[in-house]
Amino acid sequence: MDVTPGSTGDAGPSAASITLEGIRKRYPDGTEAVRELSLEVKAGELVVLIGPSGCGKSTVLRMINRLIEPTSGRILLGDEDVTRVDPVQLRRRIGYVIQNVGLFPHQTVSANVATVPGLLGWPRERTRRRVDELLELVGLDPAQFGRRYPHELSGGQRQRVGVARALAADPVVLLMDEPFSAVDPIVRTRLQEEFLRLQAEVRKTIVLVTHDLDEAVRLGDRIAVLSQGGRLEQYDTPAALLGAPASPFVREFVGADRGIRRLAVTPVTPEVLDPLPAGGTADLPAVPLGTSAYDALAVLLTSAADHAVVTEDEQPVGLLSRDRVLALGQPTD
Repeated sequence: MDVTPGSTGDAGPSAASITLEGIRKRYPDGTEAVRELSLEVKAGELVVLIGPSGCGKSTVLRMINRLIEPTSGRILLGDEDVTRVDPVQLRRRIGYVIQNVGLFPHQTVSANVATVPGLLGWPRERTRRRVDELLELVGLDPAQFGRRYPHELSGGQRQRVGVARALAADPVVLLMDEPFSAVDPIVRTRLQEEFLRLQAEVRKTIVLVTHDLDEAVRLGDRIAVLSQGGRLEQYDTPAALLGAPASPFVREFVGADRGIRRLAVTPVTPEVLDPLPAGGTADLPAVPLGTSAYDALAVLLTSAADHAVVTEDEQPVGLLSRDRVLALGQPTD
């Protein structure tokens, strides 16, 4: 079955860029949650907002779908200024996933996923097909789970239903506020793996808020580090953020163990390989080209070897030394 969002004939683009132009949120008591923030998220990109508690990251997220109205500034989806459109109609075009999912307890799983298509007046058969597609996409058999109620699901299963519901009407943007923090660490890791698989298929424009740096590094195409008042301290790829923090604040925030985190997001590429030895490589461990430097280091340490053979399509293409791997984790600042 084709489970790509939009395969049921949904109209409209599958992703749109997000541009924040000097957005600001000032409350009546004078508190400035976000002073002035400008940020661009490319179509199909997953950007993570991270920073200490109270830095305004959730406020930024909620201003994008206008659950919180910005005091000033512009928010663009593609070329459209969404601060000038009806907020209810806007939210039906934007998927939203929160920490505790927020499923309707009196409705079945299928009915929960069908919420937005129902509000949009989709025909019943089109909605049913869409619900079944999305439950399959998030790894839940529609026949087994569609008629269950939220209290009959595990925390991880409820989170999957929340993601399916957010994708139901093929939104141009997906907003996620601490989506995996309410489950235990093992389930959280599995959900992150499933989410990466899902994003590889649907390629939505996603803004995700988390307080977990490891989660940000694992999931984000780019990471925006915010300090108090929504100040943008650095906006970069995970590897660049960990390798070259732009300020003392970022350096302290990413921590002293950022070299290990950097290994996890740095792939083994041809540029770091040495030539294959003339005597053969039969006794050396092997790792595929493109694997993370962290995983390559784990192979070297497990086998007590100083070198590993790097393969592409199961053919050896070069030699990777332990020293080269360790160098990949060294910060450049």
